[in-house]
Amino acid sequence: MRIGIVGVSGYGGSELLRLCFGHPAFEVVYVGGESSAGQTLSKRFPALAGRAGGDLAIQPFVPEQIRGVDLLFASLPTGKSREPLARVPDATKIVDVGGDHRFVEGWTYGLTELPGQRERIRNSTRIANPGCYPAAALLALVPLLREGLVEPEGIVIDAKSGVTGTGRGGASDFGYVETNEDLFAYGLEAHPHVREMELALAQVAGSKASVAFTPHIVPMARGILATCYARPKRATTAARLLEAAQSCYRDEPFIRVMPLERGRSPHTGWATGSNLAFLSYAVNAQTGLVVALGAIDNLGKGAAAQAVQNANLMTGQPETAGLAGLPLWP
Repeated sequence: MRIGIVGVSGYGGSELLRLCFGHPAFEVVYVGGESSAGQTLSKRFPALAGRAGGDLAIQPFVPEQIRGVDLLFASLPTGKSREPLARVPDATKIVDVGGDHRFVEGWTYGLTELPGQRERIRNSTRIANPGCYPAAALLALVPLLREGLVEPEGIVIDAKSGVTGTGRGGASDFGYVETNEDLFAYGLEAHPHVREMELALAQVAGSKASVAFTPHIVPMARGILATCYARPKRATTAARLLEAAQSCYRDEPFIRVMPLERGRSPHTGWATGSNLAFLSYAVNAQTGLVVALGAIDNLGKGAAAQAVQNANLMTGQPETAGLAGLPLWP
């Protein structure tokens, strides 16, 4: 399969490049960028020197000139992809890693493990990848809503992300000096992921869903931990919640449902560099609230690796192709 990547010099785009170069059926034939246009891949990424494709030049992104590409990954900032991707030739399939096409008519939402979503992705030519925070939170919550164990309204999602979640072009207050030895919440007035999560959860629950979402930046490069709180519809136990998740994800190659160990949740580091998601569940003894936890790599299941999973389905590859490697353990 002949693959193109737009936004190749960003965090998500460069992770896509790494995964595609290691993919058994993907050949990168086009790379697009703005600030990096004119450089070769090996100049931008020295590890590609001497490899086939390393001398590929990064091009300015002109949608009408995309030719001979079977599938295009677009990793552009939210607000920058809707207009240019509308001009990409119909023959080229697209996975938009950015936020412009989630729950937009004509585009399929690309979180594979949602009920019924796999076949929709397989039969689509336009996929909107999920946001990184929603990927972690939705995977944790979906089994509980699917079995009617929790109320779909009034869900609270408290999530922490590594700095790469803000993108390479993020504001100056997301730089190393500003984030090292620091922790802060952001997007408190409004966050675009709220609508995305509410629509996805409503589809699963079959009724209105509402979410209070607070994202935080923590001083690490990558990873997301989403801690989600929901009201149970009836008295329940952690074992029952775990059973629901295990049933929902029994045959899923990238989901790991984990019992809490000594009261501790999954670690983001368990997923680094992979498409894995680690999920755990608890019930707060004082309040009775259900606690659902999801840990992922924001550049993996939250972006590039999920995009490759979608591309595999769209192009008839084994779903796990290029994604079977182990995480990067510290």
